Amino acid sequence: MTDQTTPGPGPATAAHPVSPVAHTGTGATVPTTATIDVPAAAVPTADATDTTVPGTTVPTDAAVPSDAAVPTDAAFLAGTAATPGVTGAAASDAAVPAAVIATPGALGTPGAAGPGTGLPTATAPASASAPTAASRRRVNFTLASAALFMFFVTWSLSWSLFSIWLTQDIGLSAGRSSLVISANAVGCLLTMPLYGYVQDKLGLRKNLLYWIGGLMLLVGPMYIYVYGPLLKTHFALGLVAGSVYLAMAFAVAVATLESYTERLGRFHGFEFGRARMFGSLGWAAATFFAGRLFNIDPKLNFWAASVSAAVFVALIAAIRVTDGRRTAAVDAAASSVSLADARSLLRYPAFWGLLLFVVAVTATYNTYDQMFPSYFSSLFSTEAEGNQMYSDLNSFQVFLEAGGMALAPFLVNRLGPKRSLLLSGFVMATRIGLSGLVTDPMAISAVKLMHAAELPIMLIAIFKYINRHFESRLSSSIYLVGFQLAAQLGAAIISPLAGIGYDSLGFAPTYLLMAAMVAAFTAVSVATLRPDAKGLPESVPDVPASGRGTAPEPASL
Repeated sequence: MTDQTTPGPGPATAAHPVSPVAHTGTGATVPTTATIDVPAAAVPTADATDTTVPGTTVPTDAAVPSDAAVPTDAAFLAGTAATPGVTGAAASDAAVPAAVIATPGALGTPGAAGPGTGLPTATAPASASAPTAASRRRVNFTLASAALFMFFVTWSLSWSLFSIWLTQDIGLSAGRSSLVISANAVGCLLTMPLYGYVQDKLGLRKNLLYWIGGLMLLVGPMYIYVYGPLLKTHFALGLVAGSVYLAMAFAVAVATLESYTERLGRFHGFEFGRARMFGSLGWAAATFFAGRLFNIDPKLNFWAASVSAAVFVALIAAIRVTDGRRTAAVDAAASSVSLADARSLLRYPAFWGLLLFVVAVTATYNTYDQMFPSYFSSLFSTEAEGNQMYSDLNSFQVFLEAGGMALAPFLVNRLGPKRSLLLSGFVMATRIGLSGLVTDPMAISAVKLMHAAELPIMLIAIFKYINRHFESRLSSSIYLVGFQLAAQLGAAIISPLAGIGYDSLGFAPTYLLMAAMVAAFTAVSVATLRPDAKGLPESVPDVPASGRGTAPEPASL
């Protein structure tokens, strides 16, 4: 998905004189003087000029339309060599129709009919495969975007006012609320490695997403009848039950869904940021109503979340990946992922450099941001006014964030993943520091909007950094362990300390200390993050991946 460039045409490896057939990439029959016999492992891409050999004339307008182009290597998702005989666009239904190219040993078959064979000339029927592939790509982009939208609607309704729910509805102090957040981070620590490993093993299969959808359906009953009552009467038991459920249903699930969408984007050739933009829109749309519903009755938010979860499940069920041979190659490579592969990351310095940035910078920022709604609402004359104002502001901020998701790929592609991560760290430190300096509601509202710039840059940059420096077949494990799990590990350590600071020093002085920490470790990360120019070291096996100068431009959607 990253920095994609179109490779030059590859030469055909062999040719045999056989009879004329038709190229049908445009739906029209274009006669040629000879059919090309190319070994299956070297089938050229959808550009018809790739099939030209001496003595063979193939008009360029017979090429498969560029709209039907797809990434040229099924293995680019997997991190290992593709299934033998399935390479390039030949592994896709959008490639040159099989009737056009005779495979080795096919002489004398209907595909080799014509003069010199004693068989009639074969004219391939107009192929619908290219339009079908292009249509499926658009449909899957739409479904994945809509699924992200509904996931974030569900998550926002149940989580965007979580700290306010803990302090106002459940009645916990700021210190105890920080313990709840810390426990949720521990639940993520236990769940993320499992989710990442399983999703890498599944490839493009959706089994884990169905499990997540089932948990999301239970969000209303879980909050109303289990989690809330336990926090009031049996606090420790509530910590355990809530941390396990929220990790599996949302906190880890979001990373799994994002990783799946990014993998699907590399398969079809669309930018992850364009699909993820709709997740931000979903959060914004739900947050706009969450504050109002909360002021009426907090339970309304949780029941609405269960309803939106049902829509999410239906959208996930509708996603289909129909490029048979390419899908089989991806699934075969995904099944090769082993625990040894995951353990090998621990010997890779770039992995530890990423962990340091995430734990010390991103986790600190997330800890700050989780308690920010309580601090923000305390600046208003009444809690109800603060809740509604925060809901409206958060909704506006996330709409801006959605626009940032569409624009961030251009900025990250220009700056490079490492410098983009450092830029996001600088924005995080600035926002935390300003939150400790300003107290006017309007000024701190403006500070809140800085999140709309930071999150898109950081999220797009982290995926591109992973694709540049790690094996792409392990992308889910690296994203969930190297980014999400590390962030939760940091939160589990930092949240209790922040809670002590909130209760003893107050919010503003604690924010200044946190800002200094984020700024310091962002500076350290200049040296510890791997330079983009180095790319993947030779000691780490890899395959052509999006953004490494080997994949084509994604087809327009």
